[in-house]
Amino acid sequence: MSSPGLDISELSDTERSALETYITVTGQEPSEAIPLLRRCQWNVQIAISKFFDGEGPDPVEEARAAVDNTPPPRQNRQTQNLMRDDLTAQLTPTPRAADPAPRVVTQPEDQPVYRPPFLLALLFTPFNILYRILCSSFRLFGALFPFLPRFFNTTANPALQGARRNTNGRRTLGPKDTAARFIREFEEEYGTNALGFLENGYNMSLEKAHKDLKFLLVVLLAPEHDDTNGWVRDTLLSREVVDFVSDPQNGVLVWGGNVQDSEAYQVSNSLKCTKFPFAAAIVHTPNVSSTAMSVVTRISGTTSPTEFVDQLRSAISQHKEPLERIGATRAEQQASRSLREQQDEAYERSLATDRERKRQQQEAEAARQREEQEAAEREVAEQKRIHDLGQWKRWRAQTIADEPGPDVKDAVRVSIRLTSGERVIRKFGPAEGIEELYAFVECYDVLQSQGENSTDVEKPNGFEHEYKFRLVSPMPRAVYEIDAGGTIRDQIGRGGNLLVEPIDEDSDEEDEAEEES
Repeated sequence: MSSPGLDISELSDTERSALETYITVTGQEPSEAIPLLRRCQWNVQIAISKFFDGEGPDPVEEARAAVDNTPPPRQNRQTQNLMRDDLTAQLTPTPRAADPAPRVVTQPEDQPVYRPPFLLALLFTPFNILYRILCSSFRLFGALFPFLPRFFNTTANPALQGARRNTNGRRTLGPKDTAARFIREFEEEYGTNALGFLENGYNMSLEKAHKDLKFLLVVLLAPEHDDTNGWVRDTLLSREVVDFVSDPQNGVLVWGGNVQDSEAYQVSNSLKCTKFPFAAAIVHTPNVSSTAMSVVTRISGTTSPTEFVDQLRSAISQHKEPLERIGATRAEQQASRSLREQQDEAYERSLATDRERKRQQQEAEAARQREEQEAAEREVAEQKRIHDLGQWKRWRAQTIADEPGPDVKDAVRVSIRLTSGERVIRKFGPAEGIEELYAFVECYDVLQSQGENSTDVEKPNGFEHEYKFRLVSPMPRAVYEIDAGGTIRDQIGRGGNLLVEPIDEDSDEEDEAEEES
């Protein structure tokens, strides 16, 4: 890339970057590009515009460049000759240090498209039409008078010169949509996507290659380049290249881009692409840093399938061992992580089992204590009931009238068979109620034990007595309920035989249900 009188190593970094950008777009030789760039004061936009407009040298710019053609101050930096470095790299088996793989700033995919309000757009429609007419007129004048664009380029604000619109007719899309469009156009032009291009942006592809520890093959195509079509069909899509790239053991991911798109153009500048067609292999280099991605090989220009595969194989063989070590380390870490997760899960299950067992024990203990407390409360309540019942019997026994004497001719003579089997015969006054008969049966044991009524017992407070038996006539069966009321004479007559029948609550409920049915 050097010629007599021109030494690229003497250029500054800014001038060299401008030269590489200019050569990438125009494909011109450095011997022809450097004089034009010098005349344009190393302004890439002016130089490209002059190249495509077909204009000759500008005397004004040449005179200005001659006046300002003072050699720039030499910096204490190491210079290099690109041709000598390329020849040395081909003849020397020692690999060169890998260049870091840059990232590009692309348009966010979720960036909203500004749309003015309908009324505002309708208001500015005449101005928009007038602007388009003026722009078309200026293009026509520029075609008729070629010196006008050159004059405006020299007098325009440099900040405005860089703000050029995309005139290739391609709509600017997000990284993912741009990749999908590239794959669709590639399949329409060359057939099936045999290489398996990633349908992601460049930065996402770098992340995937870093995460999966694989090589990222970046393919940049310039459709206007004469060698692109033949190189893609004969080299990139050859059986040898496709088989090598598709082999899982090689671990190659492929990302492609069209330099007419903004993202691919930025990638070409970042990867220092100087000739099309272009391909570069990028891989994670752990010897640089834990997150470094480096360019390990560049394939520029037309190459045969064998040369293409050999360069890829050489780069992969040089950097595959570190990746395998990292992969083994990651596998060990993943195995350790999985083992730790399994141990944590087992520990959590054990804790859950212990917690559940403890909870059941606590619930059982609480239930036992609750049952014991309820049993104690029932026992206390039963003892209080028995005490109150005994007090009530003693109180009621003292209110039972004495048995009528022989002079009472209307007395009712009743024979009662108790639940113990004992038969009691007693007379009751004809005016006494049926409840008096029930009270006599209930307090019979107290009457027998006292012998005579006591008068110093009070009725227990808050105690509601309930008779747990009923008096029944056996033949024919008749039940004399206390709730029916009336006197003994009215219910039984002048006399009768009665049985004391205990009341069973369950049987009573069944009897009530039968009566209701």
